[in-house]
Amino acid sequence: MKRLIRASNVTSIRFHDLRHTHASILLSEGVDIVKVAHRLGHSNPKITLETYAHLIPNQDNEVADIFHYALNRSVSNL
Repeated sequence: MKRLIRASNVTSIRFHDLRHTHASILLSEGVDIVKVAHRLGHSNPKITLETYAHLIPNQDNEVADIFHYALNRSVSNL
């Protein structure tokens, strides 16, 4: 890897940095934590979650909207 970095004239990074970037991109794009954990070889998704939880997109607004629309449908059917 060092040889490739020198030949490419890019900033030097460790192989582990590539692994971290890979996981970070997948999670920020909404890939399921269990799938990312499996891809990284983690025995338990909890390990992945503890490391990368801050990168998981916040879906609270989406969940709240779903609940809101469901509640409105229920009320309008009364």
